[in-house]
Amino acid sequence: MRERTGDELLGLPVRLHGIQLARPVDLLLDPNAQRAVGLDLLCGDEEHRFLPLPTAAIGDDEIRILSPLVLLEQHELDFYRSRTLALGRLRGRQVERNGRQLGPLQDVVVTEDGQLVAAIVESKRIPFDAELRFAPARRSAA
Repeated sequence: MRERTGDELLGLPVRLHGIQLARPVDLLLDPNAQRAVGLDLLCGDEEHRFLPLPTAAIGDDEIRILSPLVLLEQHELDFYRSRTLALGRLRGRQVERNGRQLGPLQDVVVTEDGQLVAAIVESKRIPFDAELRFAPARRSAA
């Protein structure tokens, strides 16, 4: 099964029968299940929608959907955002394994079915496993 980085997925247009409907702006991850669950899309009408990854076919130059009905509306996107981690918010956070800091997250590697297989840290591929963690965001003292 082909693997892609988050950046590669975010660079692909979302098309229906060859017509571009949207572009991905973020990848939503479920770290507990070690998988990507879907994409936050910016559609042609300037609305954000959620595309569940299992409903899409990832090709070499596009993400294909078979129906516009698989694009979930803003309130459904909000539901997924509240239960997942957005790659855009994780970038730059420390990646840890067994309490040891490995460096800031640059990207992730996922299979076509969404399985998280690696984190990219300081241009190195680090295999994803149950011990790999993203450090929580630091809160400001202000």
